[in-house]
Amino acid sequence: MEAYLALMIPIIALMIPVIALWTKHQQKMAEMQVGATAEQTAEKAAQYVGQIQRLEDRVQVLERIVTDRGYDIATQIEALRDTRRVDANDLGGAGVPLGLERKERV
Repeated sequence: MEAYLALMIPIIALMIPVIALWTKHQQKMAEMQVGATAEQTAEKAAQYVGQIQRLEDRVQVLERIVTDRGYDIATQIEALRDTRRVDANDLGGAGVPLGLERKERV
């Protein structure tokens, strides 16, 4: 038993610095991973800020169009409906509003 204990003491003494080095390495790896994740998060946030700004600009344009009293929305809607009817006739009646029957082609 004494021989076994005498052999274990030097092995344990050699393992302590190895475990300390391994622990330090693991800590550095974790810090690097956190840094990389933070950098990616910052990049994503910057992309989202740009995208949100573009969307806000588009909404402002739409609000200006809708609230502009000189802009004739009804005329524009009717023009779109006329275009849709022409397109529906060209496609063989696809997109015909519900409740309207298709006219037979001659």
